[in-house]
Amino acid sequence: MTSRGLEGVVANTTRLSDVIGDKGQLIYCGYDINELAGKVSYEEVVYLLWNNRLPTKAQLEKCADQLRSERELPDGVTDFIKAAPKEANPMDVMRTAVSMLGLYDPDIAKEATPEINKNRARSITAKIGVIAAYFHRARCGKPLPPVRTDLGEAAHFLYLMCGEVPSTEAADTLDVAFVLHADHGMNASTFSARVTISTLSDIYSAITSAIGTLKGPLHGGANEGVIHMLQEIGDEKNVDAYIEDQLAHKKKIMGIGHRVYKTLDPRAPHLRAMAVKLSEKLGEPKWIKMSERIAELMKEKKKLNANVDFYSATVYYSLGIPTDLFTPVFAIARCSGWCAHVLEQLEDNRLYRPLSEYVGEPVGKKVVPLDQRT
Repeated sequence: MTSRGLEGVVANTTRLSDVIGDKGQLIYCGYDINELAGKVSYEEVVYLLWNNRLPTKAQLEKCADQLRSERELPDGVTDFIKAAPKEANPMDVMRTAVSMLGLYDPDIAKEATPEINKNRARSITAKIGVIAAYFHRARCGKPLPPVRTDLGEAAHFLYLMCGEVPSTEAADTLDVAFVLHADHGMNASTFSARVTISTLSDIYSAITSAIGTLKGPLHGGANEGVIHMLQEIGDEKNVDAYIEDQLAHKKKIMGIGHRVYKTLDPRAPHLRAMAVKLSEKLGEPKWIKMSERIAELMKEKKKLNANVDFYSATVYYSLGIPTDLFTPVFAIARCSGWCAHVLEQLEDNRLYRPLSEYVGEPVGKKVVPLDQRT
């Protein structure tokens, strides 16, 4: 019996995260996401995913220092970012730059021991945000700020993107978003990373696979679609007619519904609260008001809830992050989870090799000579 899209198929076991769709619950290593969000930093979640426990103060300081010390990009990667077409998709630049990091790894020819892979995971996780921010600066014709080692991961990304240290509120907001996006069960991009590493390829290839998968509008690209939708609607008074028209033509409403969650996405309320707060502070309440009306209509008409992309779009937009960087920001946060899954896969590896059901014509066809074919 086939399962299209592998829906309902259990492909592996994991200690990292669990998505309980019927309860609307997300768990990281035994912690409910509601227990973590707003209480721990992104760096603490990185440590949790990689070590199966929250760090002590000393362990957190060491983890944060190690990440900060790995931020500097190889000159060749920086040169590529500067030379990349300004109109390039930021996810394409991120995918290529992460792949390039493998070219500059001094240990790339060595056997990939657990320690070497952990070092590589740390390096990629530290550099992926720099790659995204540097490309944005480069395409705008702005100088690339030097990396710093005195800022956390979220604050450092905003600093590199804007050229100045962000407010505590902005950094804390993005930090919570990073926590919420760090891992999410066997999602498409995580599955891609695990499939790639299961061949005993290298971690750079695995994360490159994941980035390419996340780029799709049915996965990470959905948050960009939300803002484009809001911009197309334009004003709160247009929401009802827009939704009616979209539903009448059986078109998808971006950010609504989820493949796994049958009830509310547990990450959505956290992002909604931040979106409301930011909108009030910035004096641009129309985006969140439009969003709230869309969510209300979709719940009423289709019994569907808003998902994490629906509100993360407004949060990112309010933080001044360009729309086409929404998915790269998702990738920055999820990189720690991808790496955790790669490391876990290698602990007890077995090559992914599913079967397929053949539905072509039955065997027995005969070859017709080329000059007789019509």
